[in-house]
Amino acid sequence: MATGVVKTFAETCHSLQDPRLVARFQHLCGVRGTFPEKASVEPQDGDGDGDDRPELRRRSPGDDASNGAAVHANGKASEPGPEDESSARAKPLRRNSLTGDVGQEFLIRNKFLFYLFTFGTELGNEMFFIAFFPFLFWNVDALVSRRLIVVWAWNLMVGQSTKDMVRWSRPASPPVVKVEVFYNSEYSMPSTHAMTGTAVPFGLFMLTYGRWQYPLVLGLCVALCWSVLVCVSRVYMGMHSVLEVITGFLCSLLILAFFQQTLDKIDDFYMTHAYAPLVIVVSHVGLGLVAFSLDSWSTSRGDTAQALGTGAGAALATHVNFRLGLTADPPASSLPLAAPSLVAGAAARSLLRFAVGVAVILLTRTAMKALAIPFLCRLAGLPADDVRRARQRVAVELPYRYIVYSVVGFTCVCVVPLFFKLVNLA
Repeated sequence: MATGVVKTFAETCHSLQDPRLVARFQHLCGVRGTFPEKASVEPQDGDGDGDDRPELRRRSPGDDASNGAAVHANGKASEPGPEDESSARAKPLRRNSLTGDVGQEFLIRNKFLFYLFTFGTELGNEMFFIAFFPFLFWNVDALVSRRLIVVWAWNLMVGQSTKDMVRWSRPASPPVVKVEVFYNSEYSMPSTHAMTGTAVPFGLFMLTYGRWQYPLVLGLCVALCWSVLVCVSRVYMGMHSVLEVITGFLCSLLILAFFQQTLDKIDDFYMTHAYAPLVIVVSHVGLGLVAFSLDSWSTSRGDTAQALGTGAGAALATHVNFRLGLTADPPASSLPLAAPSLVAGAAARSLLRFAVGVAVILLTRTAMKALAIPFLCRLAGLPADDVRRARQRVAVELPYRYIVYSVVGFTCVCVVPLFFKLVNLA
């Protein structure tokens, strides 16, 4: 019986990993490839051993063909049908940061779903987090924001390092249409978009329910809808199989279960312990270095360093704020907190804080990049005129990400709030 259960589980996993399942979903959502028929790659019929399927082999991230022929579920290649008034040609979102590949055009026949899932995938990208965490910290609840950054950083580190150990390539194209190519050079198991897209909303719910006044059902529905939108968007974009998205979702829930028991203690340690700064630096840098097991460059390595650098900077700022008496968490007697009333003056003040603060963060990031990359190139003896090539070197990419984003995290949690006090925006 146990053998039968294991066999059924393995067959289910193979089925959920099949790139043809992704292609069918894209077709259902109105995505059509514009591929030459001769570029067709005949998918396997699935009768052989599942471990021989190309989508389950360990390969380099860029081994897949870049948007070959469109292949239907029956394995036959086909040209997309004639364009009509509801169709629109589009290019993949952002070029690949490793190869510079801009991808191949495709047809969009359902523009609503295209914009919906584009929004969903942006909920897991850098610019969203640059806006979301600061707004939460400056305008809503500093305690929730700084703890959520801890969850996000370690969640991303676990996901990216797992990708580099498992080393499954992106869904094969064909039959999948690559609506996005920015992360195509990374391995893909599990989906880190699914992990952060689950960790952030459910972590937010975990940290705010009981602390803020709102219905349980509302909080769960918002978290679930957020997570599902991000997860499904990764299949729509052709970046992940269904299995990889489900795995990312479940892994994130396990990590949240761990943090649910330990996050209060971690936050208290960061604030109060005399050796907290040393532990923060050693843990964030040390574990990051252990996670970098790739034999070739990938965007996942830089993203891991970026998340850990941000987490380290925010944690160091938390310690500094406590030592300077700048931590202003509401007392336990005032809980649960009520949602603030929507007053025009208060809303305008919040938006002004957000605009000014994000401008400071972006200027800080730009300045640190301009200083760090040439400096690290000189230290490594590399030319600084080709930034993209230089950043593919470990000696530049990792310290650059740690330095720049630790300063960004510190600026968000400590420097900007101090600036608000100076200009009477606090």
